[in-house]
Amino acid sequence: MKKRLSLVAVISILAIFLTGCPQRTTIARLEADPGKYRGKDVLVYGTVTNSFGALGQGVYELSDETGKIWVLTQRGVPTKGATVGAVGKFVDGLRWGGRSFGSGMRETDRREGR
Repeated sequence: MKKRLSLVAVISILAIFLTGCPQRTTIARLEADPGKYRGKDVLVYGTVTNSFGALGQGVYELSDETGKIWVLTQRGVPTKGATVGAVGKFVDGLRWGGRSFGSGMRETDRREGR
């Protein structure tokens, strides 16, 4: 009985942990089927190729081997050349500083390196 309860507890914890992980994808997949990802949490790894920021917020351009995407952040912009994993919601109409960046991501978390 104790083993069964332990097994149920482990499975429950794993289920909660795994459902909280965003789906890793490529920029090309986001662009090819935006309706599938719109409003959902995604994870994209890439290299920062451009950025604009002030006072801990801004946008940065993230490039992977399949394309480029703009990421809106409240966490400070990473430096050009940094490799990061951006976690956030895929949205239409990304704007910052009076400028429109089209489809992009609203960052909720960031992972350094790959």
